[in-house]
Amino acid sequence: MHQDSPAHPARRHARTSPREVFRRLWPLARLHRGRMSLAVAALLVAAACDAAAVQIFARLTDGVLATGRLSGFPAPAALWAGTAVLGAAATYTGTYTMGWVGERFLLRLRDRTYDHAQRLSPDFYQGRPEGDLLTRFTSDIDSVQPLLTEAPVQLVNTGANIVFFAGCALWIRWELALAAFAAAPLYWLAARFLAARIRTVARDERDRNGALTDALAENLATMPLVQLHNRQEAERQRVHREGEKWMRSTLAGYRLSAAYGPLAEVIETACVLGVVGAGAWEISDGRLTIGGLLAFAAYLGYLYPHILGLGSLAVEVSSATAAAERVLEVLDARPAVADAPAARPLPAGARPGAVTLDRVSFGYPGTGRPVVAGLSFSARPGELVLVGGASGTGKSTLAGLLLRLYDPTGGRILLDGVDLRDLALADLRDLVTLVPQDSMLINATVRENITHGRPGATDEEVRRAAAAADLQDVVAALPDGYDTRIGPRGQLLSGGQRRRLAIARALLRDSPVLVLDEPTTGLDAAAAERVMVPLRRLMAHRTTFLISHDPLLAAMADTVLALDGELQSEFKRPLMAHPHSAASVVLASTQNTPEGKDI
Repeated sequence: MHQDSPAHPARRHARTSPREVFRRLWPLARLHRGRMSLAVAALLVAAACDAAAVQIFARLTDGVLATGRLSGFPAPAALWAGTAVLGAAATYTGTYTMGWVGERFLLRLRDRTYDHAQRLSPDFYQGRPEGDLLTRFTSDIDSVQPLLTEAPVQLVNTGANIVFFAGCALWIRWELALAAFAAAPLYWLAARFLAARIRTVARDERDRNGALTDALAENLATMPLVQLHNRQEAERQRVHREGEKWMRSTLAGYRLSAAYGPLAEVIETACVLGVVGAGAWEISDGRLTIGGLLAFAAYLGYLYPHILGLGSLAVEVSSATAAAERVLEVLDARPAVADAPAARPLPAGARPGAVTLDRVSFGYPGTGRPVVAGLSFSARPGELVLVGGASGTGKSTLAGLLLRLYDPTGGRILLDGVDLRDLALADLRDLVTLVPQDSMLINATVRENITHGRPGATDEEVRRAAAAADLQDVVAALPDGYDTRIGPRGQLLSGGQRRRLAIARALLRDSPVLVLDEPTTGLDAAAAERVMVPLRRLMAHRTTFLISHDPLLAAMADTVLALDGELQSEFKRPLMAHPHSAASVVLASTQNTPEGKDI
């Protein structure tokens, strides 16, 4: 196992402060400042009702219970009941409003994070466990919410309550109140001591949770393979190990956070006992009534939990900060490509198709060597360029450059004479269609998969695309026809059927530039030939790049772009077997001349 990989992370200390998280994410929450103010006001009304109930109870004690005069009971009792109803309504309003604000903040943060993730380049996702990313979009974002919505309201509400109940205690007997307030610094010291440690433990717990989620997601996705190879026990142990690591991290957090409550309770008990002893002495000297002492004790009963709440808030903020740091790591990732400030849209009705690579070089960050170096060639509409070469020679990289998933590190790629970097990304990707090797189908209906690249297509257009892709018989045999769901990644279809469905999707898009990535890989001869029939229709009148390591497809090509010079003879043989073919072979290799060479 790779203990330091993202799937199995070593413990990482939290580096982001709560203040930094609040500064970065507060703009998403401040849209609801009005409702947050309403929640604060409602909770303060509820606190005032609690304070009023204490005073009413003190009057009942001294005026009714101590004297036995029942005639004085109805008025304060009715007032107490009314205060309780008002307090309950205010508590409901404040609690529900905070829930409303919190959920909308979560929705906005998740939308923003996902929207940003959609603009990130493939290299961001390579090597990052899928389960860990899912955890960042779900439970990590959920954990951020208390910091940005609940914490400000709780801080204002708690602070106001502390001032209010402390004032009430001072009003009854200021000497006793000052003695009781001596506990406040002890709460703060305890919370400060624990919060910094909890932040690091919480970061580790979130990382371990992501690793466990990834292990589960991978095992569930590959369960047939696990069963076929009798790897059930090994994979069970793997999931168990990740679960055990998460459990240990979680328990470490529990050990710290659970310590604060009992410690605070001991401090509170010591202070209350001291106050009761001092209060008894005050009563004996006639400076305080029993009702006054009970009211004073009640105010402390409200005051101490709020002071304790400030400490608990610090602990919760530390845990939320650790989750927020993982979310910010996604938001801080920069896309490899972006629209230029002056990106220009295509003229209305324009349908370009001529592609020119002008001394294009590219190397992945951190690799230290180019995948493609000084590559130059041109392709016109109606031409087929076969891109061949061994694994690792840059075939898929070239597809990424044409779709502008990456930008060249040297040279430029032109579409009808316009540098791809000068086109708006949305326009470019409407003009270039990729038919990927694994088809990339979604868990939806046949119709939804065909229209995925062009949602507004009519039913007739969908049927024509399916017929052109030789898919109509497959659809007719499905239980609900075009409305049949095909399962995750199209698992209910065969490999050849998935390819033809991807071809139908590409036909419906009708883009002038087409990139086919290994369209026949994994298919037997009959299935491959059946796929090639609609592919030939798809390639007609388009500038087509056919990525393949199969030299037998070379006879179809106008140009063979060999990304490994050693393969030139392998591609020449099928061309020689078809003497009417006018295809040329362009060598493109880091060991060859920067301009490339026609042979």
